[in-house]
Order: sequence, then C-alpha cells, then structure tokens
Amino acid sequence: MIIVLYWCVRVEVSYFNLEDGLKLKYMRFFYLIILLSILSCKPNETHNTRHDNVLYRYHEVAHSHWSSFENLNGKKGRGGLENFGAKGHAYDHLKVGEEKVLLDIKGSGIINRMWFTLRERSPRELRGLVLEFYWDQSAEPAISAPFGDFFAVGLSEGLAFENALFASPEGRSFNSYLQMPFKKGARVLIRNELDKDVDMLFYDIDYQELDRWDESFMYLHAYWHRDTATALARDFEILPAIEGHGRFLGTSISVQVNPRYMGTWWGEGEVKMYLDGDREYPTLVGTGTEDYIGTGWGQGQYTGNYQGCTRADGDHFMYSFYRFHIPDPIFFHADCRITIQQMGGGTKEKIVALQDQDVPLLPVEIIGPESTLFPIYKPGQVTNLSDASVPGNDRNWVNYYRSDDVSAIAYYYLDRPNNNLPALQEVKIRQYKL
Repeated sequence: MIIVLYWCVRVEVSYFNLEDGLKLKYMRFFYLIILLSILSCKPNETHNTRHDNVLYRYHEVAHSHWSSFENLNGKKGRGGLENFGAKGHAYDHLKVGEEKVLLDIKGSGIINRMWFTLRERSPRELRGLVLEFYWDQSAEPAISAPFGDFFAVGLSEGLAFENALFASPEGRSFNSYLQMPFKKGARVLIRNELDKDVDMLFYDIDYQELDRWDESFMYLHAYWHRDTATALARDFEILPAIEGHGRFLGTSISVQVNPRYMGTWWGEGEVKMYLDGDREYPTLVGTGTEDYIGTGWGQGQYTGNYQGCTRADGDHFMYSFYRFHIPDPIFFHADCRITIQQMGGGTKEKIVALQDQDVPLLPVEIIGPESTLFPIYKPGQVTNLSDASVPGNDRNWVNYYRSDDVSAIAYYYLDRPNNNLPALQEVKIRQYKL
C-alpha cells in the first residue's frame, strides 16, 4: 500500500502538467494501479476439499467415501451389493493370525474419521489386535500399534468418553478423528495376534479425495512401545529420536504401578522434549506427570478435549492418561525426542522403610519445612535417608527415582511417509500381566 500511495502522489503531480488529451489515459492508468493493489491485498485462498470447514460452501471437486465390509474402499455405486442391499456384510470374522485389508486406495486423499466395534474389548484383547497404516505405497508402516492403544483407551475398559481426537460414546466402540492426509495412496490393515478368533469386527473408514496435494501437508505417524520394568534414573522414551520436520501431536501413556513401592506416589516424573539439536538437556520440560495432563496434587479419572485420565485405579495399580498439543502446538524442524522421568514421591518415613527393604530406588530431593528444597541426588551414588546428615523430618516429602511398567503411544506428523523407528513389540510383551 505504501507503493500505491507513492504512485498516487506522482500521478496527481503529473496530471496537472498534461494536456487534456493525455489526462484521460493517465487517469485510466491511475485507476488500474488502485485496482491491482486492492486485489493484491486480498488474502490468498488455498482451496482444499477437507480443510475448508465452511459448512454451507459447495465444492465441485469433493468426493466422499466410506470403506467398510459393505463396500471396501468406498467404490462409487458399489455399496451394499450383498443380500440385495439388505445389510448383507456389516461385519466380518478375523481368524487367529489373519490379516485383513480395510482400505487400499491410490491417489491423494485424507482420512477424516474411523469407527470400529467388536465384541471382546478387554485391555488384553485389544493389545492382541494390531492396526497398521501405510502411506504412498511405502514398504514400512507409518503406524503399527495395538488396537486399543491407538484409540487412546490404554488400560481402561468400558469407559464412555470423548475428546478432541477420539471417542467412545457408550464405552463399546472406538472412534478416531485424526486427520491423515496422503499423497499417492493409503493402505490400512488389521491383524489378529490373539490366541482365538474375533467373531464380529465392524468398521468404517471415512475419507475424501483431494483435488491436489499441498506441500505443507504432513503424514500422520504413531509409535507404541512398552518397558515392563524401567531402569532407575533412565527416562522412558515416549518418542525415540526421529529426523525431519513435523509436529508432535501428543501421547497416551499407561502405567502398571509396581506394588513394591507400598502405595507411594508414582507420578513425579517430568516430560522432556528434545528439539532440533538438543542433546543433554531439552528445550521443553514439565514439572510432573499429573501436571503435564493439566491437573495437580495427584491424579484421578477425568476426560477433557486435550488432556485426561481414562483410568485411575489405585486398587489394581493401573493408570492411563493422555495429552494432545492442539491449542499449544509442538513443531520441530530437524529432529525430535520425547521422554518422561520415572520418578515418584512419598514421606521420608515411607521411603526410609522402602530402603530398609532393599526396594530399588534413588532419592532425588527432599522438600523440607516451609517448602525448602534440598537436592540430594548425585549420579552413581545412593543417598541413605537414615543418615543423620540428611535434612528433613519423617513427615517431609521425598522425590525418588523408581521402576514401573510403562507403555505409551506417541502421535506425530512428519514430512515423509515412513520413519526410522523400531517395529512393534511382539504380543507376549504387549499382553504381559494383563
């Protein structure tokens, strides 16, 4: 606009020095400049059939598809052919060791929603089924995860909930609203690694063709793994190091609490995010496990759009919780690694009792009178809390490294259809002690 004002001044000065015959031509040129400047100030519109959420706008290139057993891949005019259209193939069986393709298409598109239900839905059953997603004819899956963990239910069972990315309206189904764009094709499959058949599997995958691929689009990835006994003072990796540019979308974490720690609190560990060259120390660091999911001073069961705890079962030592970085995006431009410390807390009296029983732990700090913090951790050394030189009294709080059974799925977008992460762990590890 500054350039336009400059030209307006020049045109006005020049106008009065011209003969009448040239004034008309000059004014036409003047108006043309103004018109072009107005058009150039109009915001750029990138037309895309999925990402324009104006409900009343018509898109002549938009084509919607539902892939299910009634119409695999959602072919045009081919839905419900069996039984003369009278609900002939709403579900299918999945035998032991069998793998079924749920979607296999070529071209650009985006998966907008998925829905599944099956008869048996215990954590053990859901850990025995595997979902895999392949983008652009890649030989390796971008996502290979246990069924229930993919839908962020973790160790919970029969819970009705809804958040920004997943839902189970009455605790009997599994819905995903994760957006999954692909440039050249998509392939989704499910595999039965249980020791029995699945008698009724229902699903539909809703996707839309894209009229063109935007180079700013990224591919959805997810990584799940489990450590049945975390090592003292070694942070659990929610997401091992990956390379490329992308966005960490969030995580769903499950903890099977070690009963040897006599009911002391397990959730003092801080989430750490190592971004773009961070090595020894991260750029982003939290303040505690329950703090990371938006609560504090312990952790009960609750659900929200972006954070929640789908199971808080102290009697059975099981917790599952999630955090989605939607309003607070985490972008990375070269590499990314996400961890969570394995740390708990309790009164000094209780932690001394644990040390006396040789329970594996490493004291980290004491919160003394008037919330005074006394750091007592030194790598390679174990502080004996019974020593008279150690500050604090029996009622003061002690944070300590501990060992629990932890699993997590990390959701992230990446600029490429494949990743360098390890393959999914075998079923006996996934189902251990479930």
